[in-house]
Amino acid sequence: MQRISLEQRDDWKAQAESMGFNFHTIDDAPYWDESACYRFSLDQIENDIEDPSEEIENLCFEVVQRAINSEEILTKLAIPEDFWDYIRASWFNQEKNLYGRLDFSYDGQSPAKLLEYNADTPTSLYESSAFQWLWLEQAMERDLIPKGCDQFNSIHERLVEAFQNMRVNKDIDGKLHLASCQNTPEDEGTVRYLEECAVQAGLETSFLYMEEIGIDENGHFTDLDDMGIRTLFKLYPWEWIMTDEFGKSVPKSGVTFIEPAWKSILSNKGLLPLLWEMFEGHPNLLPSFFANDPRAADLDGGYVKKPLFSREGSNIEMVREGEQPLKIDGPYGEEGHIVQALHPLPVFEGNHTVIGSWLVASKPCGMGIREDNSPITKDSSRFLPHVIY
Repeated sequence: MQRISLEQRDDWKAQAESMGFNFHTIDDAPYWDESACYRFSLDQIENDIEDPSEEIENLCFEVVQRAINSEEILTKLAIPEDFWDYIRASWFNQEKNLYGRLDFSYDGQSPAKLLEYNADTPTSLYESSAFQWLWLEQAMERDLIPKGCDQFNSIHERLVEAFQNMRVNKDIDGKLHLASCQNTPEDEGTVRYLEECAVQAGLETSFLYMEEIGIDENGHFTDLDDMGIRTLFKLYPWEWIMTDEFGKSVPKSGVTFIEPAWKSILSNKGLLPLLWEMFEGHPNLLPSFFANDPRAADLDGGYVKKPLFSREGSNIEMVREGEQPLKIDGPYGEEGHIVQALHPLPVFEGNHTVIGSWLVASKPCGMGIREDNSPITKDSSRFLPHVIY
């Protein structure tokens, strides 16, 4: 694994904007950054990222199976009791999941360590899939990288295939509605990209904002044309739904959700101590405990304290022995915390680097890389492409 400085394509911004990738720059600073790329060997990808990702996904299914039958665990995860039966039903009915992203600390030498699982509302999808692949093809054409490079990236094909399977198997019956919140360019860009994949799979689709969803007199959800919503992809976290006034109507709405409600167990940071409790010593897991567990005090070498619900690094606190704690402000934490053994991100030329391993229909199929000047990855962290050669 190497970080390699590169010449940028002189027209990449114009290409990004013509393709709807409008969040390539955030607050006048680059979000998409092709001034460098990361180089991996095929063995590193297959053995250190792809295989562990699939194994961890299967371990996560065992966690869900245990959690849905345990009131104690559901309480620890701060999941409202009104949703317990609904979550159980979504699991027993085998409601299909679409995608997720496992975030790893990986230096190219030691085993990748799971930091968290973005199982419900992961972003950085379009840039990991379509725009990163376009960069690869054009960078080779323009001799910016050697001919014959490859990339761990079949995300687009797997998304289209997953939607096709949902259509054929009637997991999506009729029109697919897709929604994000208003005034969230990255979220909307992600959802519009997923809509393109669904259309390529032969589905009829309709985009709307979460704020535009109505509820009729029978408790069914409706779109702007007052048509019933039967299947909804929502880039809106389950933990928000479960505490919203709107969410009270969800269990009886008759809507099939993507991601399904059982994914709320995996998108919760409480997944990390549950994984460690069930599979202690696994080479890709870090010691993790609920904050009120006495064993949390025994972690050596520092720790990271995370809210059960948190996005883009908000309210993360990193504690190293002999140093001032590093903390990111934000709105999360009232629901409780977990504590995870500190495993710092590798640093390449002053950049702290995190690997995002993408799964579609629970199969690993691609990778995205984020960099930050700080040890904590945030929404402003840069996205860099990667190559295999």
